[in-house]
Amino acid sequence: MKDSPEYLQKRAFYDSLLTIYGRKPVLEALEDLSLPVHKLHLATSNRRDQLIARMEQLASERQIEVAHWDRKGLSRISKNARQDQGVALDLALPHYGTADRFLAEEQASYELLALDGITNPQNLGMIIRSACAGGIDAILLPRKGCAQIDPLVIKASTGTLFKTRILRCDSLAPTLEKFRSAGAEVCGLSSHAEETLSSVSGNKPTIFVLGNETRGVGESVARQCTRLVRIPMQNNVESLNVAVTAALISFRHQL
Repeated sequence: MKDSPEYLQKRAFYDSLLTIYGRKPVLEALEDLSLPVHKLHLATSNRRDQLIARMEQLASERQIEVAHWDRKGLSRISKNARQDQGVALDLALPHYGTADRFLAEEQASYELLALDGITNPQNLGMIIRSACAGGIDAILLPRKGCAQIDPLVIKASTGTLFKTRILRCDSLAPTLEKFRSAGAEVCGLSSHAEETLSSVSGNKPTIFVLGNETRGVGESVARQCTRLVRIPMQNNVESLNVAVTAALISFRHQL
């Protein structure tokens, strides 16, 4: 039964899984005893060098399940055959889940960052770092049109990825529509807006939408915004790096 406690518990667990790949990121995750590792995936074609041997040793010491796959099978796990280097790792992260599950919870008030077309992994990692440090409640990260969690993002986030609530969704616009229906205010960042960021009180559930590094917020997502706000700038500067914008939003109550 899909509404049984057992099913819901299992679904919540699988929603929390994040798969990382690449030998160095996987080894570092296995060495970090604070990370809840679920399963190690290895390609059967791997040459058993020192790194692979060390991964297997750590998995054994931590009693982590190891699954062996042919190259095609492993690529289905990593979803990046070119860069997985024959290894992948499932992390069971308590802060990793879905937008639908977040909406199903009773939330009195919250502030989220929603990412629309953020394609640069470095920017995504720095956004996650700023959101974590500034106390943003979660980040809405769609599976379509955005950079995905990979070793570059993990490195740029300097470990804060594992402390930040990440909410996955398929597409951003329909998800924002659901949040609007639930009473959230959706604020798009635009240099042409009349209102400034300081006008957003934060007294109700609020989502700040950050757009693509060059094109800004997409048309379908912009239609879901209940208001547009801008960050005042001096000396005829037109825009800021999206990661800097995320930091200003995240820390606006702190300073």
